[in-house]
Amino acid sequence: MKHIVKFGEFEIVPKKGYVSLRRKKQFAMIGPKTNTRFEVGINAKNFKKNVRLLEQPKGSMCNYIVNLTDAKEVNAELIEWIKSAFESAV
Repeated sequence: MKHIVKFGEFEIVPKKGYVSLRRKKQFAMIGPKTNTRFEVGINAKNFKKNVRLLEQPKGSMCNYIVNLTDAKEVNAELIEWIKSAFESAV
């Protein structure tokens, strides 16, 4: 979150099992998936294929999912993906 808040204004909406990050529409979601893994959902289109980006079926809440098991996995690549989604959520 310390990187995402630098992008600009957005709304943090707590839900039952995750936190939604929204501008005019949801651009990302963050939540626990298991006891040892967090899931970052990203709403963006046309990202290049990447083993970290798990493309979701059409109609899913997010277009891509990134699984994290350690805070060290939050890197510049992930932040750029989220920033791209943030910028297109207007």
